[in-house]
Amino acid sequence: MALWRGSAYVGFLALAVGCVFLLEPQLPHSALHSLWSALQPGPTYPGPVSPEGRLAAAWDALIVRPAQRWRRVAVGVNACVDVVLSGVKLLQALGLNPGDGKDHSILHSRNDLKEAFTHFMGKGAAAERFFSDKETFHDVAQVASKFPGAQHYVGGNAALIGQKFAANSDLKVLLCGPVGPKLHELLDDNVFVPPESLQEVDEFHLILEYQAGEEWGQLKAPHANRFIFSHDLSNGAMNMLEVFVSSLEEFQPDLVVLSGLHMMEGQSKEFQRKRLLEVVTSISDIPVGIPIHLELASMTNRELMSSIMHQQVFHAVTSLGLNEQELLFLSQSAAGPHSSLSSWSGVPDVGMVSDILFWILKEHGKSKSRASDLTRIHFHTLVYHILATVDGQWANQLAAVAAGARVAGIQACATETIDTSRVSLRAPHEFLTSHSEVGSRVIFNPDEPVIEWHREGVSFHFTPVLVCKDPIRTVGLGDAISTEGLLYSEVHPRY
Repeated sequence: MALWRGSAYVGFLALAVGCVFLLEPQLPHSALHSLWSALQPGPTYPGPVSPEGRLAAAWDALIVRPAQRWRRVAVGVNACVDVVLSGVKLLQALGLNPGDGKDHSILHSRNDLKEAFTHFMGKGAAAERFFSDKETFHDVAQVASKFPGAQHYVGGNAALIGQKFAANSDLKVLLCGPVGPKLHELLDDNVFVPPESLQEVDEFHLILEYQAGEEWGQLKAPHANRFIFSHDLSNGAMNMLEVFVSSLEEFQPDLVVLSGLHMMEGQSKEFQRKRLLEVVTSISDIPVGIPIHLELASMTNRELMSSIMHQQVFHAVTSLGLNEQELLFLSQSAAGPHSSLSSWSGVPDVGMVSDILFWILKEHGKSKSRASDLTRIHFHTLVYHILATVDGQWANQLAAVAAGARVAGIQACATETIDTSRVSLRAPHEFLTSHSEVGSRVIFNPDEPVIEWHREGVSFHFTPVLVCKDPIRTVGLGDAISTEGLLYSEVHPRY
């Protein structure tokens, strides 16, 4: 039918032009040619017309490198080998049957593992837990490592961030963390590991993945995500912190990235308190003027999170990277905005997220009356990202937030560029920029994918994520997002 219509249309055009020629034979050839061209239908493939295609094209135009780029980046202190496999298949291999989900802040047994995995798979949420029993963990790790299809990857926030930075050949990258033989083999050649960081045995982390719509018993995952657990004593004690800081004098970085504080959850309160004081002391030894980015990760210990906030850790760093669970947990730990929420219901509300980001920067960020270096927070959730910065401190943040969102779709789908057929735009079409005050109502336009607003000396840059419909691998997305955001960021000369 479509073919018949097309043929009829072309025939009609030919007839129309023929009539004109008969009636006006003196018309110049150029005029007839122009008439024919004007009447023809447009090209069959006019370019990107889907919202996803329009957004990806707009990003590409917006994402520009900063005027001043990083040359030497030092990253520490958590590193391990990730063993990645299907969570449901591992639990089946361990002889565990589907049942009710229940969160456990620390895992003590196989049953705790099953319940915690079930709990988070049901929410489609990421989580990370410490497994306290060494022997049980070793047995489970052996089954997982030898399981058909299990894959070994660079793991740990610091190692993943270092690996991502190392993909840029013009950057020199230092990584400090517990690096065993397998991890050393997996690392990019561009990553330098000081001899003091090398150890004889690797630290293994088990990454149990599940896909969107995957079922186990009565359970059905609403989103693809992963559940991480380990019995990792070296990273849990942040053993490489002092090695990291002592390596900086010789390496001379212009950016420092710190991660691994969440690994202390399995330690005693006294150890956590003492170690956090040592973290602050160590950070204070880093020369003034070198920005320090702190990458947070999944936590359940409210006291540890509160201590990180209040024992001057936030004041000592320049930038934070976190997701929706960590953001809400921060607010709950210190009675911040919207802290009465027990958890996010579906997509985190943009206005609520904005309120909490504003509160963190106002309560703990740099100001005339506070000795704090914190001026930037990079927030990421599945369907959108926000970069919040204290005015006058950072440049190129529009490009930075767009680059972070773009890499999320690329890495999740394991493609070189955004494949618009494999991603979907799921961010809210409209939202309020705040609930604590009278916020603006914003309607999203894919042709202008970065939305900017301001509030009392803080700038916000929002952009959606093109979410991969069938993700290949979800581990390390947050680290890739933060790394890409930092790569495109520039510290203001006045810093």
